[in-house]
Amino acid sequence: MEKRKVSAQEVRISKGSKRLCMVTAYDYPFALLVDRVDIEMILVGDSLGMVVQGNPDTTPVTVDEIIYHTRAVRRGAPNTMIVADLPFMSYQVSPEEALRNAGRLVKEGGADAVKLEGGQDQAEAVRKITRAGIPVMGHIGLLPQTAQAMGGFRVQGKDVETARGIYHDAVALADAGVFSVVIEAVPAPLGKIITERLPVPTIGIGAGPECDGQVLVIHDLLGLFDRFVPRFVKRYAQLGREAGEALSMFSSEVRNRSFPGSEHSFTGNEEELRRALGC
Repeated sequence: MEKRKVSAQEVRISKGSKRLCMVTAYDYPFALLVDRVDIEMILVGDSLGMVVQGNPDTTPVTVDEIIYHTRAVRRGAPNTMIVADLPFMSYQVSPEEALRNAGRLVKEGGADAVKLEGGQDQAEAVRKITRAGIPVMGHIGLLPQTAQAMGGFRVQGKDVETARGIYHDAVALADAGVFSVVIEAVPAPLGKIITERLPVPTIGIGAGPECDGQVLVIHDLLGLFDRFVPRFVKRYAQLGREAGEALSMFSSEVRNRSFPGSEHSFTGNEEELRRALGC
């Protein structure tokens, strides 16, 4: 059966009836792979700043870079819903600027929806964007764009006060009109409570098994990124190790002249060629 792209509304009303899958990917080859399997959404995340560009965090990523990568993913995954991240400082200044940049991700990048970090403080931006007809995915808990202000890449909501704040962030986003909410790096009980209380699906990443869906970065789940491996990552393959072994084998075979062989070469009449060239 051919895969069919789901809409934001279909994701919203799937609450309680279907477990959702999302992966973060940034280019055409990986998007092709995702488009062939039963995964509803691809997130073009600003984590590309770390995973693809090698930066220490996500803050240098620009709207233009997200658009570039979203275009590539769109070409590779025409049958998968594409959610594009609004990067740092592309939505915090004003709701009007948030709408302008969200519109660029959809119009220029081909995204089906956008994602932004924050809760109660970003509710008005969410309202502004959704009123313009652009679906918004929220993101609460650990917020990578401002992780340093939160004490680094650490579990959030471990005490009652901060847990209460994250819970109210989730409620504020749902009231503002998001179609789903990513919950990152919070204790499993908090993820469960938020999932039970929200009318829209939750997508967990380090938020326990009771969320309505789960998301992982494709490089993490395939074992292609090892600068650090968060506790919530499960590696379903070790492609980084296999790639290293393949590269070493290539280098060895080139140096010992076993590659390329005749099966990798084009044939021709050497003697005739030498006569023609006077060699």
